Parts: sequence; structure tokens; C-alpha cells
Amino acid sequence: MAEADTAWPSHGGETGERLRAPDFAVPELGPVAEWPGELKVALDLMLASPQRAFVTWGADYLFFYNDRILEAYRDENARIFGRSYNKSWPQVWDKVGQHFERALGGEAVVRPGLHVQAVRGNGEKVDIRVDLAMTPIRGVDGAVLGIFGTSADRTEHYETAEREHEARGALEEKTRTLEVVNQAGVAITGERDSARVAQTAVDAGVALIGAKFGAFFYNHVDDDQAEAYMLYALAGAPRSAFEKFPMPRITKLFEPTFAGTGIIRVDDVTLDPRYGDNAPFHGMPEGHLPVRSYLAVPVRTPSGDVIGGLLYGHPEPGRFSAAAEASLVSLAGQAALAMDNARLFEAVERELHRRAQAEEELRVLNEGLEIRVAEAVLEREAVFAALQQAQKMETIGKLTGGVAHDFNNLLQVISGNLQLLARDVQGNDKAERRVANALAGVQRGSKLASQLLAFGRRQPLEPRVLNVGKFLGGMEDMLRRALGEAIAIEVITSGGLWNCQADPTQLENAILNLAINARDAMQGTGKLTIEAANASLDDDYTRRLEDVPAGQYVMLAVTDTGSGIPPEVIEQVFEPFFSTKPEGQGSGLGLSMVYGFVKQSGGHVKLYSEVGHGTTVKLYLPRVRKREEVLVASHETVAMRGGSETILVAEDDPDVQATVVELLTELGYTVLRANDAQSALSVIESGVAIDLLFTDVVMPGALKSPELARLARARLPELAVLFTSGYTENAIVHDGRLDAGVELLSKPYTREQLARKVRAVIEGKRG
Repeated sequence: MAEADTAWPSHGGETGERLRAPDFAVPELGPVAEWPGELKVALDLMLASPQRAFVTWGADYLFFYNDRILEAYRDENARIFGRSYNKSWPQVWDKVGQHFERALGGEAVVRPGLHVQAVRGNGEKVDIRVDLAMTPIRGVDGAVLGIFGTSADRTEHYETAEREHEARGALEEKTRTLEVVNQAGVAITGERDSARVAQTAVDAGVALIGAKFGAFFYNHVDDDQAEAYMLYALAGAPRSAFEKFPMPRITKLFEPTFAGTGIIRVDDVTLDPRYGDNAPFHGMPEGHLPVRSYLAVPVRTPSGDVIGGLLYGHPEPGRFSAAAEASLVSLAGQAALAMDNARLFEAVERELHRRAQAEEELRVLNEGLEIRVAEAVLEREAVFAALQQAQKMETIGKLTGGVAHDFNNLLQVISGNLQLLARDVQGNDKAERRVANALAGVQRGSKLASQLLAFGRRQPLEPRVLNVGKFLGGMEDMLRRALGEAIAIEVITSGGLWNCQADPTQLENAILNLAINARDAMQGTGKLTIEAANASLDDDYTRRLEDVPAGQYVMLAVTDTGSGIPPEVIEQVFEPFFSTKPEGQGSGLGLSMVYGFVKQSGGHVKLYSEVGHGTTVKLYLPRVRKREEVLVASHETVAMRGGSETILVAEDDPDVQATVVELLTELGYTVLRANDAQSALSVIESGVAIDLLFTDVVMPGALKSPELARLARARLPELAVLFTSGYTENAIVHDGRLDAGVELLSKPYTREQLARKVRAVIEGKRG
């Protein structure tokens, strides 16, 4: 019996030999010969089993197996055969222990497809899949002593099934992809709104590739002709998520998409070398949507034009596969075709709308054509009337200028001789009175000529940069004396008043003329308001006016509470010799002088009047952006005295010449005379010492007075020059203004005016 026992087991291959080995023992069970009969019976069945079979014994799960399992555990055989399973192989026990515990608890266990790691005979570790089946081994009393189990290797079976499952899943995914693409294609093919096409394509792409965010960016060129792109459609995030980020320029990462040169698929965009160097954020800006996986494809029309790009992102890396890329390319193709069609349709709609709008505008235009024609005719008539008025004024002005020269020369002869005669009749009261009356007549004639020249815009102006507010403040006392105590005067000056440029003497005369006219209209009692303010004349206002440019002006308004002017004569008030006053109470030159002065200064005059309520005259003088000039003292303040200097008088009128020579001689000067400019130049070139050239502006001959003055100064640098004229034409006056550095004494002048002016010019030259 002992020999038979030592020969046990009689089969079992390598595993059986292991059990028969004399030195083999299990600490928990002792020598093989002493093992329980139930265990040996179970081991006999295990060793004889054609399947991968094993036995565990007792609560320690002592582990035995046949040769079919041995190949899987050969490297571990010496350590685990006959040893506790859960203690020898804890990492495997964590996965299978629960099944063994159930079987040891008396439950038959079947666990198909269990995944375990095995070691081949060559030491290679492999993952295998087994169908595990375990049955409790019971003693005669029914108690569970161990477990008999089989573990069929079904790795190939399961791998085949998994490959079939994956293939089926891939087919289903491809079918789903095609279905999504087709559905998107159907949805966008008939769409005629490019924005909805873009949104549908973006939404389809998110569903297609499992993206978290999707967007369509539209190619465009911004104002500075630089390439850029703008957000057109968005999915997975509110549009406000992009509002605080400027649309970036085309960078290395985005360029292939928007240039249409390629597809970009990145598993982790934050690690891509093309990303992170773009200013101003140098990478993902704070608050931007979290994007790691990135996939972008260009959207190109059939003609090759790049409309924009479909861009998708996911916060986790490695989410987009090659299949997702292929699907997105297909979607982009359909989106491009649909968007191109939508853009063409929108262009047609815009053209139809434009045509409809044009037709509506034409209809409205035709409906109002008669009204506009009538308005245009009225406007043309108004412009033509203004032109006629301007031409009439210009003609009168030219006539005035033509007469002024001879008239003032005549007045100068009369005035000069009367002043000389006054010295001869001193002591004869009757003769002195008559000379004085004659001189007063000369003065009135001089004033009349001056007013005519002012109206004709031919008086020589000496403009200065003025602040009208300060200027009016300096006139208040004079105005109160001129108007009388029965007329209240109020001067209103706006803050921040601009400067203008005007001849201060002529501006003073204009304001005084308007004030006196207002006094007469109020019959000596009422209120006169003088206001200075900034004003702007726009194109609508100046369109019907002659020679009044739109722009900024300083407005000076003189308002009275007088009788007003009837509407039928209001257009005539600026014409010379027209007056609303009773005959003998006005020359009719006051307003015409004001009109001429303002027009010559580049300004505009507007009169408002209502019978019984008063009149307002507004003067608009162009604004200048220069500092106010300090007004220098007039030559009238220079003491009236003569001198011993030598004066050359160039005058073509013999009577005027004789008179002025005698006046200057009486003042103590040495006087030389010349009949024209050429004769005067000959005197200068003779080398005689001369201190002052006193020359008429308008004289016959090829050599003109301004040129005479230039040549004279070239020969005698210290020579003083004083011009005189009754009418200057354009010799020393341009754009209505006396040329810079020119001194002028207008005819007719008195002996006192001549003396002061000559003295002022000579001393000014020396200073």
C-alpha cells in the first residue's frame, strides 16, 4: 500500500512528476502521502482533465494546476504551486479573489472573459482572457473543503469578438458621421442666409467630432488693408466669451486655415511651437475658453477662394482623430458650397433691394419733381437777383473809383488854396468867414468821396487784429455823447469772443453810422443794443449769397426800437443815395458805406426789420486765429510842426503840385518838384540829398509810383516815402488792404494833416 501511495499520482505530466517527487511537501498539508483522500481524488481529476484545470484547498486557497496551465505560470511555478493563491499572487487576487470566495462559500461560479496577466515560458508577460468555472469540493459531511476549477483560454475568441465589435462600432460611427454630414448638407444646401449656413455647419461639426467648442471665422480685410478675421458663428459658448478679446491677426497657427493651404490638427495646442508667440497675449489670454485639442479646416469655394475656417476645440488633449479630420473636411466642403450659394443669393437680394429702393426713390423724386423744379427756379432767380445786385454794386463802385481820383484832386486844389488864402485874409472877419465856409464845403465833399469809395469797396484799409468786445468798450463814451441821454445804450459781449481783422477807424465809423441811423429811426428816444458774439454760417445759409464763404465769423449786431423799414424797400437800403429819411435829412450813404466796408473786409451784412418794432443790422467779420494787436497812436497825435528837411514832390496835376509845394515851403521844408515818376527818378539819380519822397500814386508814364519808390530806396536806403492819392486803384492796395509798410495820405488833406503826416513819416524812418 505504501508503494502504491508513493507512486501517486501515476499521471499528470510535469505536474504529476512534481507531486511524486520524494521531497515535495506542502507545509500546511505535510507530505503528499498524508494528504486527505478528497484532495487526491480532486487532483486526479484535475491532472486527467483535457482542459486547463486547477484545485484550491482549504481557507488558504492552496493552489494546484495541471500542465495545461503550467505554460502560463512556468516562471512562477516553483513559487506558487501548492502555495496559498491569495498570499503568493496578491496582485491577481485583487481581480479574482471575489470569485474564489464565492466558490469556497459553496456557490458554483462561472465568470466568462476574465482578464488575467500570464507569463509565457519564455518569460513574456501577456494579457489573456479566460472563461473561469469553479465548483465547490465537499466532504462526506457536505462541508466545502476546496474548489475545483477550469480556466479556458478564450483570448483569441474575445479579441476576435472585440475586433468585430470595434469594426461594427467604426461602421456605426461612420454611418452616423455620414448621416450627420448628410443631414447638415441637406439643412444647409437649401439655406439662403450665410449666417445660418455658418451656424448650422458649426453645430454639425461639434456633434460630428465630439468637440466642446466650435466656431466659424470669416476672412476679411480691415480698414488698414491688413488681413484679419471675424467671428461669424459660435457653438458651445456664448458670443460674449469673445467680446473682450480682439480678433487676432493671421498667425503661424491660424495661417494655413485662413490662407487655405492646409488642415491643422493638434493633440495639445499649448505645446505646439506655432502657438504662444503671438502678441499681445503671448499664448492663451486669461479668461479664454480652455482649449487643448484643436482641429481646423479651411472653407473654400469651388473656385478656390477661402471664405474662412471651421475651428474646433476641446479642453482635453488628444480628442480629435484622423477620422474626425476627414469628416470635418467633408462638412467644410458642403458648407463652402452652401455658403457660396447663400452669398450669391444675398448679393442678388441686395441688388433687387437696391433696385427696388432706387425705383422708390425715383417715384418719390418724380412725385416731388414739380415742387423741386419750382424751388430750383426760385433759388435760381434769387441767385440771379443777388448776382445782378452784386454786379450793380460793382458797376457803381467802379464808377465811383473812376470819379474819385479827379474829384479828390480838385478838392485838394481848392482846399490847399483856401488854406493859403486863409493866411492872407487874417484880420478880415468877413473874408475869414467865407474861407471857413468854403473849407467846410471841401470837408463835406471829402466825406462824400470817402463814403462813395467805402461803398465801392475801394478805400485803402489798414486792418488790425481786433477783439470786438474790447473795441466796443472803448466806444461807449463816444456813442453816449453822439446819441444823447434819451437813448439807453446796452453793450452785450459773449464770453470767449473770437478775434477778427478789420480797419479800426472804418469799423468805428461803421458802428457810429449805424448808431446815428438808429437814433434817427427812434426819433431821439428809445434803446440801442449792441451785441458781439461768435457765429457760424453754414453751407445752407451761404449757398444763395454772393461772395460769402461758409465758416466762422464774429457777429456784431446793432438793434434799435425805432420805426422799422417797410419790406418793399428793405432790399434798397444799401444802395448809395437811397434813404428812408425825409429829404434833406440824410445823404443815403451811411448804410452803403457800412455795406462796402464789411464786404471789402471779407464779411457779410444782414438786415432784419419789422415796421413799428425796430431794426437789427448784423455785421459778420471773418474770424482770425491771431493774437489781438495793440493799436499804435495815430499820426494825429504828432505835434503839428514843420522842418528843415528836403522833400521831393512828384505830382502830375500842376495845380495840386503848386499848392502842396507852397504848403510844405511855408512849413520850412526845402521842396523839389517833379511832374511824373520818371522825372522824380532823374532828380534822385542826380545825387541831390533828399529826406522824403512825397509822390502821387496815380501818374501818367511807363514808370509807376510803387516802382519809383522801390528804385529810390535802392539808391537812398534812408529815404522816407509818403504816398498820396484821391483813389489808389491797385497800386498800393491789394485785396482792399494797404500794402504792408506803405504810408498813405489820402486827398484831400488839410495843412495840419499834411504837416503831422510828413513829420510822422520822417521821424518814423529815423527811429
